[in-house]
Amino acid sequence: MPWFAWLILILAIGSIVGGLMMLRDTAKPLPLSPEQLKRIHDRNLEMDAKDAQDR
Repeated sequence: MPWFAWLILILAIGSIVGGLMMLRDTAKPLPLSPEQLKRIHDRNLEMDAKDAQDR
């Protein structure tokens, strides 16, 4: 491969990795109240039970 193809490939990979790292750095946890967390946990338990029943 010519040198400019390698350059384009390196720039593309660097752009993807840089974007993923920036996305990871800017990610913040959702501020959920204890009541919301309990509802989510209960809903997950219900869905797990339903999936187990369907198998």
